[in-house]
Amino acid sequence: MYQLRARPAGGCLRAGTGRWTVSGPGAVLPRGCRRAGTVLLQCAEKTGNPLNCENGPREEYVADNRWNFAVDRLDELEAAGLLRKLKSRSHRASAPGRITIDNRELIDLASNDYLGIRNDPRLTCALADAARRWGAGSGASRLISGSSELHEQAESDLASFHGTSCTLTFSSGYAAGVGVLPSLASRGDFLYLDRLCHACLYDGARLSGASLRRFQHNDCDHLAGLLAKDRDKPGRRVVITDTVFSMDGDRAPLRELSDICREHGALLVADEAHAVGVLGPEGRGLAAAEGLDPEEDFLLLGTLGKAFGVAGAYVACGSKMREYLLNTCRSFIFSTAPPPPLMAAVSAAVEIVRAAEPERQRLRVYSSRLRVLLNSAGVDTLGSTTQIVPAVVGEASSAVEVAAELSHDKIFAPAVRPPTVPTGSSRIRFSLSAALGEQDFQRVMESAGKIFAS
Repeated sequence: MYQLRARPAGGCLRAGTGRWTVSGPGAVLPRGCRRAGTVLLQCAEKTGNPLNCENGPREEYVADNRWNFAVDRLDELEAAGLLRKLKSRSHRASAPGRITIDNRELIDLASNDYLGIRNDPRLTCALADAARRWGAGSGASRLISGSSELHEQAESDLASFHGTSCTLTFSSGYAAGVGVLPSLASRGDFLYLDRLCHACLYDGARLSGASLRRFQHNDCDHLAGLLAKDRDKPGRRVVITDTVFSMDGDRAPLRELSDICREHGALLVADEAHAVGVLGPEGRGLAAAEGLDPEEDFLLLGTLGKAFGVAGAYVACGSKMREYLLNTCRSFIFSTAPPPPLMAAVSAAVEIVRAAEPERQRLRVYSSRLRVLLNSAGVDTLGSTTQIVPAVVGEASSAVEVAAELSHDKIFAPAVRPPTVPTGSSRIRFSLSAALGEQDFQRVMESAGKIFAS
């Protein structure tokens, strides 16, 4: 039972005579009183201090107990070691491959800026020049008045990059993933997703209303069995996979998946978010490395916020598919168009990415060296073959401790915990960048060797 000081006629709780007793966090306080549910009442019980509407404990106040579920859920997440908080960069890092947080400059092993080009003057100047000419924002959706020559140019440059007739840009990778799948399938159709596909693809699959099938990670036999089981059922079949998996760093067997889809008359959607810029000739992705055609063999989703160093996403496809998505994809139709200056930066990024073979080679060398070190210490790196190198720790609390040790060594590599990864597989996700100099990378190797060997 919690006991609070008496309230005056005004309704707020202040020091005074008498006592007002409530039965717990669910009790209703008088109109006008701010309450913070469980947090505020427990504070009163422990300290015995009167509560005052103006200067009481400064917690998260809510109008009434209808919102207490949020406080309770936050308490549960914190108790499980799963509470997440933002870490804001203080300012631009003083050197490539660095990040400044809380006035501490750290080696950045968390960014998806794989080629290290997000601060490239060719990008920033293209963006700034376009902002002076076109303004900061687009002002409307693409289908109203938000489409510009810069959008068309960026899409043309991306199409040339991938060797397709067209591309269609989106405001984010999430918007592309969550919007495209409901355009390809609906109730009565079937979607087959790798179990480790990105959350946006699963969210898009659920929104579509189609029947959802999950196949074991990179298991082509399991997928073929599921397709065979549904062979005699009406409806469209769509298979979806990442090409590089964001938390494991391994690659999809894309050629085999394409062959299975062709055999069973299924469409293939491949999310190249972590592959474009890094893999394949000129950084065109895993599909290009395996000789697959985005217009014939699969639908390609790409991102602009990782190796391209900008923001947004795109679909690379034929002209009819672009027209179809433009007319059916709700996340495109009902979103404000990406800012024109951003599109100018995208066009500049395409040329930088094409010529970034030395950076791609550096990533291959760094990732190989780090995997050898971790594997020799008995650390599971989950079959990674890319610039994403996971170091599985196990429990969430242990991963947080390892991240803190790395931070002590001035290395920023946050713990990745459930629900992002399965329970019991919390890890440090080393996300390598070509921006890292050899001296900084050597410091990473020394710190990781010390921490994971202990």
